Amino acid sequence: MNKITVLDWDTVSTGDISKDEIFSDGNITFYGLTSAEQTAERIGDSPIVLCNKVLITEEIMDACPDIRYIGLFATGFNNIDIKAAKKRGITVCNAGSYSTDAVAQHTFALILGHYSKVSLYRDYTESGKWITSPTFSAFPYPMYELAGKTLAVVGFGSIGKTVAKIADAFGMNVIVNTRTKPENCGYELVSLDDAFRRADVITFHCPLTEETKGAISRERIALMKKDAIIINTSRGPVADEQALADALNSGQIAGAGLDVLEYEPMRKDCPLIGAKNCIITPHVAWAPLETRRRLINIVNSNIRAYLNGTPENVVNP
Repeated sequence: MNKITVLDWDTVSTGDISKDEIFSDGNITFYGLTSAEQTAERIGDSPIVLCNKVLITEEIMDACPDIRYIGLFATGFNNIDIKAAKKRGITVCNAGSYSTDAVAQHTFALILGHYSKVSLYRDYTESGKWITSPTFSAFPYPMYELAGKTLAVVGFGSIGKTVAKIADAFGMNVIVNTRTKPENCGYELVSLDDAFRRADVITFHCPLTEETKGAISRERIALMKKDAIIINTSRGPVADEQALADALNSGQIAGAGLDVLEYEPMRKDCPLIGAKNCIITPHVAWAPLETRRRLINIVNSNIRAYLNGTPENVVNP
């Protein structure tokens, strides 16, 4: 029977997904969360390791020479030393494209949060202010239509394409910045600087690389329209957080919607705490129940394929 160690189950389930839903043909040990100091001991002689954000470094691999397979509860794999795994013959598999619809949905929740002000109007009615309104329709907070506005999509993978499709339905004008020219793209392709310059809304759906780190920079923010907003549901370090906070607080741009930060959980010294017109959610775009169940199914399928000798979603072939 296969020995399997799950290192950070609590990042996948709050109790709404049963442990029984994980691949059952094995001797499985679950840990809610695992610190760096606990990782090697908990993996021990387990050949199959499942994790979401736990760092599995070359040192961990040296301390746990029986590892043969690392399965990720995620699309990103920057927490795994891929080169070290390949050198040791360890197969690493991620779960791609499981969260496309959820992240696209959350992207527009952040966009609409800025333009439709639903949370502000909910607070308005709950505070009793509508009861004392002299008019039947009270609209103290300015709202705006999405139709006709320019949405710049940075990164045109499955999420970026879905975001563009939703924007079409809203009647937005879509422009795209992407590293590789997509086939049969029906949208105008622009440089990153032009995307910042022309966008009413610029939204990021790119991986974190040396090229994308700090892409939301002080210099590029300076190119933006004063009434434009920034949305980031990709990776926190894509943004220079101090530059973004300064731009928001000075009114240089109109707003931001963020689901990711450079350090997660948020630190007390995060410069975006209290920034003007900034909506921050705690990295939950991927987390609807249906999305996490889809993730579990992909992780299970990856394990079965590996054990059958035909691994899928391998990130270090």
